[in-house]
Amino acid sequence: MTTTVGDPPRRRRKGGPLTRREARAGLLFVLPCFLLFVAFRFGPGIAGVLMSFTDYTLTGGGRFTGLDNFTRLWDDPVFWQALKVTAVYVVIAVPGTLVLSTGLALLTRRAFRGSKLFRSVFFLPVVTSLVLAATVFVWIFSTGGPWATVVSWFGMSEDSWLTDDFLVLPALAVVGIWSRFGYGMLILLARMQDIPRELEEAAVTDGAGPWQRFRHIVLPQLKPAVFFLAVIETTASFQVFDAVYTMTGGGPANASYTLVFQLYDAGFKYFELGYAAAIGVALFALTLVVAVVQRLVIGKDQ
Repeated sequence: MTTTVGDPPRRRRKGGPLTRREARAGLLFVLPCFLLFVAFRFGPGIAGVLMSFTDYTLTGGGRFTGLDNFTRLWDDPVFWQALKVTAVYVVIAVPGTLVLSTGLALLTRRAFRGSKLFRSVFFLPVVTSLVLAATVFVWIFSTGGPWATVVSWFGMSEDSWLTDDFLVLPALAVVGIWSRFGYGMLILLARMQDIPRELEEAAVTDGAGPWQRFRHIVLPQLKPAVFFLAVIETTASFQVFDAVYTMTGGGPANASYTLVFQLYDAGFKYFELGYAAAIGVALFALTLVVAVVQRLVIGKDQ
């Protein structure tokens, strides 16, 4: 339709698409907040990467040193010990969190008397201060404490797990799982409630048992949520620090000395910020690689 000379100018309908001028005006209003978000969200990360190529310390420095920090990191036995400890912790904590989250989501997915209360109670550890909770867990895992009393019923020693080289990481993983399973339960529960009930009802009619229904109907529908949780929980586990600092201080004999704890020591104990930044970059690269592997294994069909 063409506009003749005598036709009045057409105006945008109320509620219609914005004109370019209006869109530009809206972007100008958003721009200050967007720049602040970029600066505070990505600025520290970029600064950390740049710092990893320097000898920067709190007392001065800042001279460009190339890959010296990463070469030192490669030759540092403490780094490899911290990497091993972190990897073992991740292998224990992440599957444990996913399994417990899935089980509790299945348990509370159906509405029953008190179901909302149970969901709230299960989510409570997520909003509880981890430092405060870790202080309580120090008492729980202490020699002769509640945990030691329970395991002694199965013939195990009543000594504190936090002073045992082999058991300290499982103890810390228990704290990590306790503090995060409620978040995973909430994500999986929301996804489960979107699954059409007709699918499971049809499977029941065909004679499928609970395990068959979970394996062939529920679990495939949960794959996107499981992939999301796997990445989130892996990232959080690689960055474990609060519980380690509060409960063990990296001991005994560096048996719980994680990568973030080494980063903390390098930056705030020895003031080698350039070296600490290099540890952070290595941790970021490792987390990214694991996330890509998880994408290939879990989320390849998503």
